[in-house]
Amino acid sequence: MKFISFLPVLMFSIYLQDAAAQRVSIPIYEGAVPNARNAPVDYEEQTDDDGRVTRVTQPALIPFFAGKEKAAGTAILIFPGGGYRLLALAAGEEIAKALNEEGITAFIVKYRLPNDTIMVDKSIGPLQDAQAAIRTVRKRAAEWGINPEKVGMMGLSAGGHVVSMAGTQGGRTVIDNQEKISLRPDFMALLYPVIIYDPAIPRTRENLIGKNPSQQLLDLYSTDGHVTAATPPSFMVHAADDDVIPVKNTLSFFDALLRNDVKAEMHILQSGGHGFALTDSNSKDNWFKFFRSWLTENGF
Repeated sequence: MKFISFLPVLMFSIYLQDAAAQRVSIPIYEGAVPNARNAPVDYEEQTDDDGRVTRVTQPALIPFFAGKEKAAGTAILIFPGGGYRLLALAAGEEIAKALNEEGITAFIVKYRLPNDTIMVDKSIGPLQDAQAAIRTVRKRAAEWGINPEKVGMMGLSAGGHVVSMAGTQGGRTVIDNQEKISLRPDFMALLYPVIIYDPAIPRTRENLIGKNPSQQLLDLYSTDGHVTAATPPSFMVHAADDDVIPVKNTLSFFDALLRNDVKAEMHILQSGGHGFALTDSNSKDNWFKFFRSWLTENGF
């Protein structure tokens, strides 16, 4: 009996140590996935040779737990980019491992990509998964050695749009939250994010809200217009020569943060293009050291 009672503790310890290497997924919904249609038989999750994921139907967290000797109690949920068409996990994995080195637990969020085939309302699917992801982490914070008041979100490209929605639309709850767990991230990090829904980024916009959205929808999903004094402290990085997501997206959001007296830091790189992870390939500059300092300055 002693061995049986010890086994769950032993297995959980092994799980914590090896989760990152094994890419163990933790479902973010305990029951049925909300806003879901029955997926066709041939609609199955796929991962290509570059680690890009499509056709997600079961949203999940991919955990990278910080070692006990370094753990600071902080957690960051990383939302990969991919234009709401795919999830580019490689950049997220690189960042997650760097966060672990700083004692920060990271979770890559494998969220659903908007698609009428598997969703009743595709426009709210990613936000639902973002809210469910942070609800899950806060609910299991004690189990994972996380301070529930130090849970942030990081979004890359379209993932930045998901995070900026979660951070600016706190009054818009799109999941069942009977336990009244806070769905607001304590801080945000936005890397070359989609913010403004204008004609410059048609593919991302169309994937989420269609080809001919109303002005009301465009305003709802342009997140710079929803910044208030309650928006979480934010750290932003963008390259001036980004020809995929124009740098004005970050500039507009940062301006909105300043107008509302939200703590914020922004870094505009001279070059680097779109989709970089830790390092600008041209200048070899590493924004992560500034992010680490910013987390410390703000007590995270």
